[in-house]
Amino acid sequence: MFNVGDKIVYPMHGAGTIDAIEEKDILGERQAYYIIKMPGEVKVMVPTAKAEEIGVRNIINKENAGKVFQILEENETEMSNNWNKRYRDNMEKMKSGDIYEIADVVRNLSFKQKEKGLSTGEKKMLGNAKQILVSELVLAEHASQEEVEQLVENKITMSFEEYKTPIEENTQIGKDIVKKFIPFDGTANV
Repeated sequence: MFNVGDKIVYPMHGAGTIDAIEEKDILGERQAYYIIKMPGEVKVMVPTAKAEEIGVRNIINKENAGKVFQILEENETEMSNNWNKRYRDNMEKMKSGDIYEIADVVRNLSFKQKEKGLSTGEKKMLGNAKQILVSELVLAEHASQEEVEQLVENKITMSFEEYKTPIEENTQIGKDIVKKFIPFDGTANV
């Protein structure tokens, strides 16, 4: 059971604050609803009786927010090369409502976008995953949306440069060394 003022996460929508708990008569059925204020002045109604079943949970604390940032700093996890399977796998992670799984989706899709771009569907998924991630981190870190967005982007850029860029640079350096030291025209002095 949640109370007014609690900061919660509504899976696939992001984090918000319970503004009120109201009884509503909808389709002839009287039920109690959490009225959740989401980012962008959006309000969502969730039946109190089904909140736990659909995955509504309290936001993470500041310590766990640090663990989320650690995930963003890691190398990408294994993903299918088949975009359809990759999309389904990432959608399952997002539906779970698990902030660590969502951070994994954000990092992995961000890496893929930097490497070779994303399909329209995956771009939309990345945008949605980032919105969900940022909305929870804003509340957990007591920071502005802009600060958290910048921090997330910085973490991803740093990890991409650490895990992906050096490999490409080393490969190019290796090719240059081979060209300099092994003549291919048959004039090698051995």
